[in-house]
Amino acid sequence: MKVNSESENTVLKLGILLHRVRDLLMMCEDPIFSKYGITTEQYAVLSTMKYHGSAIRVTDLALGLEHSPNSVSMIVDRMVKAGLVTRKRDRGDRRVVYVVSTSKGENAHKLATPAALGFIREILSPLSYEDKGTLVSLLEVVRDKTLNYLNPGVDIEKIRRNSVINQPDLTKRLKQYLLSSTPQTKRQGGKKEKPIG
Repeated sequence: MKVNSESENTVLKLGILLHRVRDLLMMCEDPIFSKYGITTEQYAVLSTMKYHGSAIRVTDLALGLEHSPNSVSMIVDRMVKAGLVTRKRDRGDRRVVYVVSTSKGENAHKLATPAALGFIREILSPLSYEDKGTLVSLLEVVRDKTLNYLNPGVDIEKIRRNSVINQPDLTKRLKQYLLSSTPQTKRQGGKKEKPIG
């Protein structure tokens, strides 16, 4: 079978770009989050916890992060040592362990969120609204295919339902969260002046 060299060239470019963009994003995010005493991975864990509830099992956290339970457990171990989360056993079933955010973890996430959002807005600013929507759709297709490659027969719909990006009230929750953490809102005793654009 003869391979179309132009098509093959595009595939190679995409493979390289996907890796490079991810690496560059992490390189940019690490210093942003370090100002708040957390890593990029820890921010992702705290964000997932924020959108899935205050107490979450490591397996559910791994599902939300689309990582293996083993790798998430290691991140959680480091977060426990840093005082960002704790582990709590279920009273009804002592085999079940929940990860719970501490006030230190909550505060770090709350302070880091506006900086994270500002960074990603800046990075995506050259794209139109339509281009951003197209990029989301294309990346979801690539993500789903990759997850299926790692785990043939995986329930992609379940993963999509549990993904932070597919929460129906994601924007509403984020706006409320950002409003409650702004200095102006705190000075006004929690009153909201104007919603964020």
